[in-house]
Amino acid sequence: MWPQNYTPAGGSLVLSALIAAIPVFVLLLLLGLWRKPAWIASLAGVAAAAAVAFGAYGMHVGALASAIGYGAAFGLFPIGWVVFTAILLYNITVQTGKFQVVKDSVGSLTEDRRLQALLIAFAFGAFIEGAAGFGTPVAVSAAMLTGLGFSPFYAAGICLLANTAPVAFGSIATPIVTLAGITGLPVDRLSAGVGRVCAPVSLIVPAYLVLVMGGWKALRGVLPAAALCGVAFAGTQFLVSNFIGPQLTDILSSLAAIGSLVVLFKLWTPKQGFKLEEHSSAHVAPQRHETGELLLAWGPYILLVIFVLLWGYKPVQLKLNTVTQAFAWPGLHNVIGRMPPVVLKPAPYAAMYTFNWLSAPGTACLFAALLSALLLRMPLSQFLRVFWSTVKQLLLAEVTIASVLALAFLMNYSGATATLGLAFAATGALFPFFSALLGWLGVFLTGSDTASNALFGNLQVITAGTLHMNPVLMASSNSAGGVMGKMISLQSIAVASAATAMDSHDEGRLFRFTLRHSILLASLTGLLVVFYTYVAPGLAP
Repeated sequence: MWPQNYTPAGGSLVLSALIAAIPVFVLLLLLGLWRKPAWIASLAGVAAAAAVAFGAYGMHVGALASAIGYGAAFGLFPIGWVVFTAILLYNITVQTGKFQVVKDSVGSLTEDRRLQALLIAFAFGAFIEGAAGFGTPVAVSAAMLTGLGFSPFYAAGICLLANTAPVAFGSIATPIVTLAGITGLPVDRLSAGVGRVCAPVSLIVPAYLVLVMGGWKALRGVLPAAALCGVAFAGTQFLVSNFIGPQLTDILSSLAAIGSLVVLFKLWTPKQGFKLEEHSSAHVAPQRHETGELLLAWGPYILLVIFVLLWGYKPVQLKLNTVTQAFAWPGLHNVIGRMPPVVLKPAPYAAMYTFNWLSAPGTACLFAALLSALLLRMPLSQFLRVFWSTVKQLLLAEVTIASVLALAFLMNYSGATATLGLAFAATGALFPFFSALLGWLGVFLTGSDTASNALFGNLQVITAGTLHMNPVLMASSNSAGGVMGKMISLQSIAVASAATAMDSHDEGRLFRFTLRHSILLASLTGLLVVFYTYVAPGLAP
């Protein structure tokens, strides 16, 4: 068993952290400065990570190659799978002409772009996040906004920003459940901790979203809607996460936000109109449709919600998992040893790949897509054409997702990610602030709050014990801070780009657009953790 070494640069944590961060610097340079497409940046990042793993950490070539393959496989399934099936569903509604009816129905509620963003990107996206996660909400809501007349760039950017609020409780609270399993801490206390950190941020996200869209003037025009949406979502998020449990937090919070907005739209309209900086010239005034036609057009999305909720229902999930295949990844499982202080005592690093082909959220989306094609009476020949065009549309996005996960897994198994985590943990009294940034880094690297919790959750608890801090709060901080890294992960950018058919050269621009908001919101999360640690420890879980 090859033991990980977290300070390969002569025992210096600072120098080792700088070397470990080389792949991250490569990504930032290629995307942020040189404006390369995400698939090129991610492949270059994998090459840089391989050079660091072999040259600095001394990782065996066989294990190195196996870690890349393991990450790429996880990127394609289940993550790439859910992206493909979600976009397939959307493309079916477009090709049958039913998406125009969906657009008209939303437009009849409100033609104001700010309110459409609150309803679809924030509220409806949060519902899909809570039910499915793994890129589905960005894929679905970004595609819907593009169809409503938003430019691909703004649809992608707005949905990435809106997706911050629900991520920690996404996919029926998978990140929280994973965090509890990794740390051994009670799931109800972790749920409360994440809720107490996330709810204050969720309160301002709707207003922040509109502020980004059009500045203070735009926000003043729809302040009642932004405030009501934030209060409904954040209030429900806090109450459910603290007093019921994590599994239904996103579902109930998003329904509260959707319901409050729909009622408000019936009673109130903004006095002044709003024109988005970038919009599609294809937008036309919404038409009125009969109730039956509206139900038929919304049928695919109703089916999506039904199947996703059904797939998340435990008895059904257990049945579906009876055909799941799990196996040790060749050349990697228990070949590498994780060492203190990342773990309490030396332990083999597992590498089990789960091929849950039937119970995966992407398969729920596939069933919704197939039934939608039947419901909308799409000929088989047309369905096959749509299927093939979706494959071509998502090819580079799938390459990006596979490459990003290959990069993340290689950094994990070489020990580079742990080196970066230990560097954050060495900040002492400032650790509560950097605890949130550690989660943020984990999601930026892996694209998943669940993966970040699995990666850094135990390190957070160990560091909290060493510094005599609240372990539940620090572990919760990892998940809450990680939420803010979702919008800049290359996986998310690839999903948003593919869903909106955005020009690949705009991906670097999208990264730069979300980066400053990501840093600001992650810093705010860190300050909240500092508040709970030093100012009001009695309010902490």
